[in-house]
Amino acid sequence: MKKRVLIVAAHPDDEILGCGATVAALVKNRVVARSVILGQGMISRGVDSSVLKSLRNDAISANEFLGIDHVHFYDFPDNSMDTVPLLKIIKTVEAEISDFSPNIIFTHFGDDLNIDHRITFQAVMTACRPQPGFENPDIYSFFVPSSTDWIDGYVLRPFVPNVFVDVQGTIDMKADALSKYHSEMKTSPHSRSLESVRVFSRYWGMRVGKEYVEPFMLVRKVVGLD
Repeated sequence: MKKRVLIVAAHPDDEILGCGATVAALVKNRVVARSVILGQGMISRGVDSSVLKSLRNDAISANEFLGIDHVHFYDFPDNSMDTVPLLKIIKTVEAEISDFSPNIIFTHFGDDLNIDHRITFQAVMTACRPQPGFENPDIYSFFVPSSTDWIDGYVLRPFVPNVFVDVQGTIDMKADALSKYHSEMKTSPHSRSLESVRVFSRYWGMRVGKEYVEPFMLVRKVVGLD
């Protein structure tokens, strides 16, 4: 059976910003990938439903470009997921995990500046709570420019990666996928610009002697030694 990777993101574009190049490389190695986007995105900015539809079409295009099989959208309120009962979000994530049975989950860092990112992480961890019979997926937190990099380090913990994926062969694919998000990407020197995405990837790469990497924090991995 092919390995399965589930990306659980708060907003459209987080899934590509966080692990797009890594997932593109995994898909090349015949891994099956699915994205789950919990929040509406952009609605907090007062846009109408046609703009939301356009954003979702951009998300589908970006994910398909990387070879991600499906994108599942939900309608939790943008930058207001703390107004929704957490149990409702957890049950949504549980249903996705039950349906897909992932071997690996990529999701947000639990101390991101963005409240939706933090709640998404909490929902994933609760949905993956250890219990008899549950097949524990490996869980990794990713770095999202314009959120993870804006942590002050005093109130919220800094992002300290311990897993680095060499993405020199797929960093261009990540940039091309992000280019399909016509409304989300910014111009340099904003940290959510295509230029900054490459700069961050090179910065993390220099930490481990590589040209381009995507950084992750390994949250949990269960290993059998038999």
